[in-house]
Amino acid sequence: MTEFNWTEKRVLVTGATGLIGSWLVKDLLNKGAKVVCLIRDIDYQTEFYRSKDYLKTTIVNGALEDMDTIERAVNEYEIELIFHLGAQTIVGAAQREPLQTFESNIRGTYHILEASRKHSELVKGVIVASSDKAYGIAKELPYNEDHRLEGTHPYDVSKSCADLISQSYYHSYGLPVSISRCGNVYGGGDLNWSRIVPGTIRSLLDDQRPVLRSDGNHIRDYIYVKDVVAAYSLQAASLLMNKTAGESFNFSNESRTTVIEIVNEIISIMGKENIKPEILNMKLKEIPEQSLSAKKAHKILDWHPKFDLRKGLSETVNWYYNYFEKSE
Repeated sequence: MTEFNWTEKRVLVTGATGLIGSWLVKDLLNKGAKVVCLIRDIDYQTEFYRSKDYLKTTIVNGALEDMDTIERAVNEYEIELIFHLGAQTIVGAAQREPLQTFESNIRGTYHILEASRKHSELVKGVIVASSDKAYGIAKELPYNEDHRLEGTHPYDVSKSCADLISQSYYHSYGLPVSISRCGNVYGGGDLNWSRIVPGTIRSLLDDQRPVLRSDGNHIRDYIYVKDVVAAYSLQAASLLMNKTAGESFNFSNESRTTVIEIVNEIISIMGKENIKPEILNMKLKEIPEQSLSAKKAHKILDWHPKFDLRKGLSETVNWYYNYFEKSE
């Protein structure tokens, strides 16, 4: 793909303090974009604040559920491109409080889309972060972009709905929107300790046994955050060059990994082979097996991941070593 010039592009990032958002903001700033971030809660432990990248951005305080805030951000800062990453992303939290998740993930998404439609003279592209969870339980794997969206549990359903609403805005109003669907994203800066990668690393740093709620055999796609940021950058550039409006893309290493395999890989990297994981073998309301085909992204966007699991996890472990040293 032709190199895209990001200099002075006015970009709004929702979810800027999250795992992907923090690294995406860093990448956009390095490319010379003018970045506006929608922030609900200030968390100084996140990479967005620890790196001091927030000092180089414009911050709009507010929630996705507040339409007036979204419109003000788009209009006053004359936004050209939106990366909509903001969401309630924890499956367990969604199970406990589905309404909160639906409000954030569904209402928040149509607020972004509606503000973009109303200000189409400004907004030339919207990237909506969906998820492999939007596909639900499929009879055949890997998922490709033509699979039906059939989420079952609250988090999965919220992603299916947001995904479909995004497609509706393209088909009904011609809104230049493109949808990304990733597997399990990991990397430095994820402070949701209930997730398997940061939770395992923190436990091992404390010489504690990592805890697996499941039997360890759930299959997932794990993808390093820097590969995801590179994918989003290519996806957005293609969208702004009027090539991929209305398209959805899977981003994946196309490597099926069980939970126990990723835990054992982290144990190996950290040299903690004497510590064995504790397997609770709980029955979880989660999809047991997921994997994605990224052939479309390879072909259309010329995107190819640069990090295998070991390389990505090694960088991730180093980030947490540094994080906890600085926190003491």
